[in-house]
Amino acid sequence: MSVTLVFLGRLADLAGAPEQALPAPLDWATLVASLPPALAAEVAGDKVRVAVDGALLADKAMLQAADGAEVALLPPVSGG
Repeated sequence: MSVTLVFLGRLADLAGAPEQALPAPLDWATLVASLPPALAAEVAGDKVRVAVDGALLADKAMLQAADGAEVALLPPVSGG
């Protein structure tokens, strides 16, 4: 039983991989605690958004991911 974390953009660089599996069920506190400190600090910031199975969450603290879910961590987008 696991949840797939998907790291996008520079978060994938900080994570060292584009994906990581964590045990299910998964809540926000457990997700942050499972990450390396630099990555945890980055995703805990206000600018990183979270989507569960393609649906954006209005509040990251409300994360509840069951077995088989995909949780995407989306950094802010910059363009030029």
